[in-house]
Amino acid sequence: MASISRILPTDGRLSHCTSWVPVTLMSRAQTSPDSLKLSPVGKAGVSLRIQNSCRPLRSVFALESASSRSSRVVCNAAADFSGDAPESTPKELSQYEKTIELLTTLFPLWVILGTLVGIFKPSLVTWLETDLFTLGLGFLMLSMGLTLTFEDFRRCLRNPWTVGVGFLAQYMIKPVLGFLIAMTLKLSAPLATGLILVSCCPGGQASNVATYISKGNVALSVLMTTCSTIGAIIMTPLLTKLLAGQLVPVDAAGLALSTFQVVLVPTIVGVLANEFFPKFTSKIITVTPLIGVILTTLLCASPIGQVSEVLKTQGGQLILPVALLHAAAFAIGYWISKFSFGESTSRTISIECGMQSSALGFLLAQKHFKNPLVAVPSAVSVVCMAVGGSGLAVFWRNQPIPEDDKDDFKE
Repeated sequence: MASISRILPTDGRLSHCTSWVPVTLMSRAQTSPDSLKLSPVGKAGVSLRIQNSCRPLRSVFALESASSRSSRVVCNAAADFSGDAPESTPKELSQYEKTIELLTTLFPLWVILGTLVGIFKPSLVTWLETDLFTLGLGFLMLSMGLTLTFEDFRRCLRNPWTVGVGFLAQYMIKPVLGFLIAMTLKLSAPLATGLILVSCCPGGQASNVATYISKGNVALSVLMTTCSTIGAIIMTPLLTKLLAGQLVPVDAAGLALSTFQVVLVPTIVGVLANEFFPKFTSKIITVTPLIGVILTTLLCASPIGQVSEVLKTQGGQLILPVALLHAAAFAIGYWISKFSFGESTSRTISIECGMQSSALGFLLAQKHFKNPLVAVPSAVSVVCMAVGGSGLAVFWRNQPIPEDDKDDFKE
């Protein structure tokens, strides 16, 4: 058997990894003031799971603070052995981490408050116009990139079926639903185009928060958001052109270029920075969660403020189609997943399918469509997505996941 060893510092910190490592404990646990070494001896099989806390946060938001994810060692012996397995005590959260976690969990509330400000006091948020809006969305994508590494993309390859189902649900179910609802309810061409556009957008970072609240698989949620975000450069303009091109002129090349500039470039820069300058990014990552919460709230409130007058006159006719779009996507995403996956994964795919990057849809509508009404469905989607997604997450949080639930995700 090949020699495998792992050094566990006494403070519980590890180099970044999350994996199952087959090891065997020494017949006598050897410890020192600085470290504990576990090495394979004989054939006493032990499964050692190391869940690392040192890796940068895996979402724009502080879903789980670094300290709360202190390395936990779980040993399941397949044969008798002498010596006691070590236990690691999670470090208590700092006040800053507790505050960030609270702000993140209350994210849907901030979106609703931002929506009310956008409707009744639009001047407070309309300063975030096209150029600043683009910059803010780009920084949000950069923040997400800073939490990713090349290993995350290798994990996608280890979970092709799980991630693939989510990707197909994102770019097949939701766009078709948007088109069918627009045609069935006979929306005007600009509003129908706007509904189709937002239904073709990638998953939003808010889905990671909702997944966390719902007791879903946060790691899978982040991977699916990443994959759909990268895929957006092709899928969003292609599907919008295909489904809405008969209604209004669609500049597919312009949509692709904007998506590349605003979404893909900042994400890649973040990933490269995290890979090659980890010490630098580890310092930045401590402040990006709070910035992410503030930015996302502004990016949700600003579209409402910019179309507040239109919403007061035509918003009523859009609430039903947009609400139907998100509700149907949540339901179909969940039930399709249940055929192949366990409860936790099904919740995750459902939320990913139902929660889009409405801010991206609003930006693309403003930059590439002359009629301002095209942007209105994305603004309404911000509210419906936040309320529907958070409501569903809270409901699921109170529904226990079966103990024999299948673990479909491979670290």
